[in-house]
Amino acid sequence: MRAVVQRVRDAQVSVAGEETGKIARGLLVYLGVAQGDCEADAGYLAEKIAGLRIFPDAAGVMNCSVLESGGAVLAISQFTLLADARKGRRPSYSNAAEGAAAKGLYEYFMEKIREQGLICESGIFQAHMDVSYTNDGPVTILLDSKKLF
Repeated sequence: MRAVVQRVRDAQVSVAGEETGKIARGLLVYLGVAQGDCEADAGYLAEKIAGLRIFPDAAGVMNCSVLESGGAVLAISQFTLLADARKGRRPSYSNAAEGAAAKGLYEYFMEKIREQGLICESGIFQAHMDVSYTNDGPVTILLDSKKLF
């Protein structure tokens, strides 16, 4: 399972002109589910993301988590994070999990984020979404439940 985590001042997602999720300060998380991923992968990423110390403390040092800073999470499903573009010009998405399995793990991830005490807003799984945000920093972290970068 892969995640792109961005510290944001605000973020919102809409589908067909209707807002489906919106947060003020917090984390925008793009989440891609791979074949073979399981609840342990989703739980690992939820715990890691909730505890990432990427918010400033009183001295301005990145030393606080989203939970400590009073922020929220906006989770967006994004199968394109599993793209393999090593050959040719058209990316392959064969490593992405099948729709029903991916949706279940995406929802489980959001449940685990909420269990950490965080508000978690979302887009709509498999919908064409418009996402807008203000990246704060910018701070962008890449996470993968299976490998290190």
